[in-house]
Amino acid sequence: MADKKSDSPIVPLADRVVVRPLTEDEMGTTSPSGIIIPDTAKKEKPEQGVVVAVGPGKMTDDGKTRQEMSVAIGDRVVFSKFGYDEVKVEESEYFIVSESSILGIIK
Repeated sequence: MADKKSDSPIVPLADRVVVRPLTEDEMGTTSPSGIIIPDTAKKEKPEQGVVVAVGPGKMTDDGKTRQEMSVAIGDRVVFSKFGYDEVKVEESEYFIVSESSILGIIK
């Protein structure tokens, strides 16, 4: 994958990914299928975000090479509700997610 320059203050290790939660504007008030999303649902923790940094990949079983990462900086991803750690750096909130907790890339 072509790497873009990371703006993240966090450098992820191994197969970890730093994700910026979506803003309220990015979340929108209507789903792509036209369902109106109530304010109470928007107050829950988001399970989507934008990748801002990607680790080098997990070491393979032979310990000599790294497994290529499937996500890249700028990808909008959906991840497991309980599969991340919250980190706050300089008033900005980020999620650190293992690649295995990322369920998919939103196109």
